[in-house]
Amino acid sequence: MKRHLGIFLRGMAMGAADLVPGVSGGTVALITGIYDDLLHSISAVSWGLVGTWKADGFSGVLKALNASFLLALAAGIGTSIIGLSGLLHHLLEHHRAALFAFFFGLVAASIPLVGREINRRNTSLGLLFIAGAAITFGVGSLPPLQVEPSLLYLFACGAIAACAMILPGISGSFILLLLGVYSTVIGALKEFDVLVIATVGAGAVSGLLGFSKGLKSLLARARNQVMAALTGLLLGSLQALWPWKENAVLLHTHSDGRETWLQTNAWPDSGEWLTCMVCAAVGAGLVMALHRLGNRLSA
Repeated sequence: MKRHLGIFLRGMAMGAADLVPGVSGGTVALITGIYDDLLHSISAVSWGLVGTWKADGFSGVLKALNASFLLALAAGIGTSIIGLSGLLHHLLEHHRAALFAFFFGLVAASIPLVGREINRRNTSLGLLFIAGAAITFGVGSLPPLQVEPSLLYLFACGAIAACAMILPGISGSFILLLLGVYSTVIGALKEFDVLVIATVGAGAVSGLLGFSKGLKSLLARARNQVMAALTGLLLGSLQALWPWKENAVLLHTHSDGRETWLQTNAWPDSGEWLTCMVCAAVGAGLVMALHRLGNRLSA
């Protein structure tokens, strides 16, 4: 029960992270010590389970999937997404700088923890680190698309975002934002639009099942290289999480009068500086607490 409660709480943290553009649930999984278990469990979903079922029955299938782990984690993620989507939508609308400062602190504190996974240092790993940082820095600078999403487009967006969600450093929510469907998905969660939720969810499951197998194999063969790139991804993502923004280019005016702007980073606002510093410190403190919790529950 203690182990399952710990997995449930880490699932809640992953769900909350995945709701905010710029933060990856994969980062939370990595710093809390369940990343390898997560990849193993997801990648175990395959046609090979049919043979397992024939040989060992339903109990064998549950064991192969590490079903108790997946159920506890999924319950935590689902609880967080359903329970916090309205709150995070409100914070993004009315307290955006403070919220992003919190996640800036969270991601910044995660970088050295992920970097510890690299057990050697050389030039090639340094170049992978730089490449990873350049990728997320560049992606974070892109303007969002302006689209009227169809169900097929939403399915594809869910699949792409799920691949990002499982990678520490790349935010699935930010990918949804770039693809122009973030507000649609958050609105569907808030209003419980079953059709949109089911479509994006089906795409996410498809993306996870396909991508996790390749990532698991890559980690098994080149873990240091992957971790070097992922640490760079985290560093580069800080650009998108910088709390203070200013409008640079008007991208689109919606039919209801709302405006979408391309934003650039700005100097700190003196009126919110102290609040943002406190929020960043709380985010960093939460990372350390989650890391210690992961170590204690894994012991």
